[in-house]
Amino acid sequence: MAAQAESWSWFAALAVGVSLLKCLFINAYHSTDFEVHRNWLAITHSLPVSRWYRENTSEWTLDYPPLFAWFEFGLSQAARHFDPNMLRVENLDYASPATVLFQRLSVVFTDLLFIYAVRECCRCVGVQKGSKEVLTRPSFVLAVLLLWNFGLLVVDHIHFQYNGFLFGFLLLSVAKHLQGQHLQGALLFAVLLHLKHIYLYVAPAYGIFLLRSYCFTRDHRDGAIRWSSFSPLRLLALGGIVTSVSALSLGPFIVTGQLPQLVSRLFPFRRGLCHAYWAPNVWALYNAADKLLAALGVRLKLLQEAELPRASMTGGLVQEVQHAVLPSVSPSVTLLCTLLSILPALASLWRRPRGGRAFLRCLLLCALASFLFGWHVHEKAVLLAVLPLSVLAVESREDAGIFLVLATTGHYSLFPLLFTPAELPIKVCLMLMFTIFSFTGLGALHRARGPLLRPLELVYLLGLLAVAIGCEFVFPLSPWRQRLPFLPLLVTSVYCAAGVCYSFLRLYASMLRSDHRAKQP
Repeated sequence: MAAQAESWSWFAALAVGVSLLKCLFINAYHSTDFEVHRNWLAITHSLPVSRWYRENTSEWTLDYPPLFAWFEFGLSQAARHFDPNMLRVENLDYASPATVLFQRLSVVFTDLLFIYAVRECCRCVGVQKGSKEVLTRPSFVLAVLLLWNFGLLVVDHIHFQYNGFLFGFLLLSVAKHLQGQHLQGALLFAVLLHLKHIYLYVAPAYGIFLLRSYCFTRDHRDGAIRWSSFSPLRLLALGGIVTSVSALSLGPFIVTGQLPQLVSRLFPFRRGLCHAYWAPNVWALYNAADKLLAALGVRLKLLQEAELPRASMTGGLVQEVQHAVLPSVSPSVTLLCTLLSILPALASLWRRPRGGRAFLRCLLLCALASFLFGWHVHEKAVLLAVLPLSVLAVESREDAGIFLVLATTGHYSLFPLLFTPAELPIKVCLMLMFTIFSFTGLGALHRARGPLLRPLELVYLLGLLAVAIGCEFVFPLSPWRQRLPFLPLLVTSVYCAAGVCYSFLRLYASMLRSDHRAKQP
């Protein structure tokens, strides 16, 4: 046992080191999300449950599922010992030093769940033969990729959110499924859905996997389903977990008549197709194409500039918009596109289940499909694919190459979130450190199997340097800064969208090749 404990001593060093680094960001820039969560602390602490989803003194109303509201309530019990004034609903934009200290430390403290989940994921990856150095172990590389993930550091500990806590539930759930503990994995995911509903994106992968690989207990030799092996008791167990968690979460709000208000806040379709800052997805490419066609139409005198919507998608506003040339997109269209894009992955998982790795690949495809085609997607949602892909990247050379493209482009797309000059050196240094380690760590793991990136992929990633220099250093000094303030965001989103789309297609191609090999005798 002592030898085993010593062999994992590096994990504690990584966890403590990243926690201390997070503490250095306490006085860094924070976004409006800081006030969002302060307001939620005040609402849950000062008001009865019957008013939580009706309170609207602040524009940042409570719009997360009920279990997250209870999470805020729990934090508020500790917050009152730091500064009781932060728990007053009428204290809008309140950010005393004690409030900042508490909220920053609350993110660091709740990240303990994420650290534990990472430890469990590291236990699921294989040990590389002949590798005695810690730096070349898959578990070590995975731990660094997850614990020191650039996206989580800047989004949670500078920009300010609680994604680490939430991803802790997701990764722990995935680890339990990889370990064959499916009921525990299902319970953790059910809880996660009632903490933040964005994880509905990957719910189809959970549903198909659990039905196919847990409720059906045996397959034929060729992998086809054995219908006689269906277990009603296992289905009832899963249904009981989902029903119990839902009843516990939603029950008090159904009783107090807040369910309609709760649903309307969780799914606000009037916010428009894209966020104020476009996520790097298909709709960013669609919007850019519409802008390009509109400009071309005006230049060729096919369109009247006065009749076109002015800056409707590039004004930095969250609102419903109309495209100038291309057909405008409705929520139902984005839902249809998302469903069509995940159906092949779900069908593959149903036809030929190949254990937890196939489930994880399907989860990634669902996450990326929803990111690429979803309605009003936030740029931060790319982490829903980047983090789980880390697990596959340390085991497969092909997945490692996809990870390098997706993580590099996805992480760089987060740069505009930190737009203050003081944070520029921080985000550049953190991005470089994480990217260099990703290339060297994964390269060392898969060195014997050939290069991780294809020549065109490498050229594309090097192009990010030109984009970064242009957007971060050249554009602020140019005369275009006043006339086209949204241009750096547009360029960043469109360029990164190409990399994210490419990663999605490569993941799908990898899955289809696995299906083809599985069919061969």
